[in-house]
Amino acid sequence: MSMRIKKNDVVMVLAGRDRKMRGKVLEVQADRQRVIVEGVNKVKRHVKAGSDPKAPQGGIIDAPAPLHISNVKLICGSCNQPTKFGVRRLEDGRKVRFCRKCNENLDK
Repeated sequence: MSMRIKKNDVVMVLAGRDRKMRGKVLEVQADRQRVIVEGVNKVKRHVKAGSDPKAPQGGIIDAPAPLHISNVKLICGSCNQPTKFGVRRLEDGRKVRFCRKCNENLDK
C-alpha cells in the first residue's frame, strides 16, 4: 500500500488524546502504516545511561510514539483546513497531490 502522507507534511490528529493538534510529520513507517508527528503522542521512556544518544546520562525522556495513518489528516497550505486530497498528473508527467476543497496543488 502506498503512503500518501509524506515527511514534512503538516497534519491534524483526528483521534486519541491529542486530537485536533497539528504538527509536522517527522517520519513515515510505510511497512507499519504509521507516522510520527512532531509534538504529538508523547510518551515517557526510561533510558539507561549510555544506551541512547539523546540521553547519555540516562533518565526519563519524552519520545514521540507513532500514530496510525488513518488517525491523521493532511492540512492544505492554501486554505489551512484539514482536507481530503486527490492525485493528478501534470503535463510534464509528474504526479502531484491536490486539495479537494480549494483545488490547489499540495506538492511543489
